[in-house]
Amino acid sequence: MGYELAQMNVALPVAALDSPVMAEFMGSLDRVNALAEASPGFVWRLQDDGGNATSLRPMGPDALVNMSVWRDVAALSDYVHKSGHVEYLKRRKEWFRRVAEAYVVLWWVPAGHRPTMEEGIERLMWLRAHGPTPKAFNFRQLYPAPAGVAA
Repeated sequence: MGYELAQMNVALPVAALDSPVMAEFMGSLDRVNALAEASPGFVWRLQDDGGNATSLRPMGPDALVNMSVWRDVAALSDYVHKSGHVEYLKRRKEWFRRVAEAYVVLWWVPAGHRPTMEEGIERLMWLRAHGPTPKAFNFRQLYPAPAGVAA
C-alpha cells in the first residue's frame, strides 16, 4: 500500500469574510485553489458547495479550515513555498490573526483515503498536545511515510 500526505490548516480571519478587509483574499480563492489543483502532486482538497471550504466551520464560527492531500511532502512544499501561493502566504497577517499554537498539521494517509474534518482536527489536537510525531507533524519536523512504501 502506498501513502499520500494529508494537510490541514486553520486560520482566524481579522474581519468578516464579506468585509472590505477580506475582499482581496476572498476574491483570490478560486485562483489559489486552481493553482493548487494544477500543481504537480496535488491529489484532493476539501470543498463546500461554493468550491472552497469557507462555509465549513468545524473548529468554531471564527475559524476557517483548509484540508488537502498531496503525493508527498515535496509536492505540498513546492506549492506552498514556490508557487504563486507564496504571494498570499506572505500577506497572511493582513487577513488572519496570529495563532499561538499549531495551525498546520501534516500526516500520512493510505493512498486513496480522503480525510474527514474530524480526522484533521484530531491530528491537529494531537500535534498541539504532543508536538511533532509520526502521527501528526509539521514542516519544521517531518516524518517519512510508513516503512516499506514509496511516497
